[in-house]
Amino acid sequence: MTACIDTCRTGKPQISRDSNKSHDDDESGFRYMNYYRVSRPPPSSFNQTKTLHTTRPLIEDSEIDHLWAKIREEAKSDIEREPIVSGYYQASIVSQRSLEAALANTLSVKLSNLNLPSNTLFDLFIGVLEENPEIIESVKQDLLAVKERDPACISYVHCFLHFKGFLACQAHRIAHELWTQDRKILALLIQNRVSEAFAVDFHPGAKIGTGILLDHATAIVIGETAVVGNNVSILHNVTLGGTGKQCGDRHPKIGDGVLIGAGTCILGNITIGEGAKIGAGSVVLKDVPPRTTAVGNPARLLGGKDNPKKHDKIPGLTMDQTSHISEWSDYVI
Repeated sequence: MTACIDTCRTGKPQISRDSNKSHDDDESGFRYMNYYRVSRPPPSSFNQTKTLHTTRPLIEDSEIDHLWAKIREEAKSDIEREPIVSGYYQASIVSQRSLEAALANTLSVKLSNLNLPSNTLFDLFIGVLEENPEIIESVKQDLLAVKERDPACISYVHCFLHFKGFLACQAHRIAHELWTQDRKILALLIQNRVSEAFAVDFHPGAKIGTGILLDHATAIVIGETAVVGNNVSILHNVTLGGTGKQCGDRHPKIGDGVLIGAGTCILGNITIGEGAKIGAGSVVLKDVPPRTTAVGNPARLLGGKDNPKKHDKIPGLTMDQTSHISEWSDYVI
């Protein structure tokens, strides 16, 4: 998965030394300025974003519960191995009070610019995250999905800080919550900054499930009325778009466990069934039945329309992108 390297866009120092700290505490004294505020307890109830499907989590609850501790442990280990990252890791992970604060911090730095200060974004992001604990549960499921499915991911902290597909997805979750609250100006602002910073363009109205892997992520576009289920894996340069300028429900509905290969266009208000696989470079304009493979331009079902071949495994989890080739084509080298 492509890494997104953090840069300072404000032209001002993003970290400062606490003058009350001793020399021995210099490294741990690094902190982001104006990034903290009094924590608020979560409300007793909250609105949950509905997705196309729900599935049982594939990861043990204990692993999810200890994920933040694991990220901090990995960060400290990385600091020992590469002291040059000490200030960055201290400010981004070790000094943060919670997963919510660390995520709000990372996103606010990466999405800030000269006219949109990081501390302003931090206040907005942490407010949404603390008031909507279901978003953090989705964040955890996405982290686990990336670590499990992407062999390029060497650790949770690596994903959390550097994988732009993961970060773009979490920024979308915040934007979507703002969209549902009719705070559309802010939601669209976040969409714009994510598009500029990460080259990923999700309309804030789109509904995204949990356990999502956006592999490499560059040039992924998802339209306003699209719905993406749980445990879906999407590679780079994928479009879930409309077919024209009509309004209303006009974008694809992606079922649970779907794998969408690189360079694919899925257009219109069509349904990609649970556990389906879409081959790289395909253009899909019609419904795809569950657990089938569609490939080509225009896409056709492997095995034919009348008796398509079905697979038993969930491609969104296995990430198997080539097993259909021998039956679809006589391609050889």
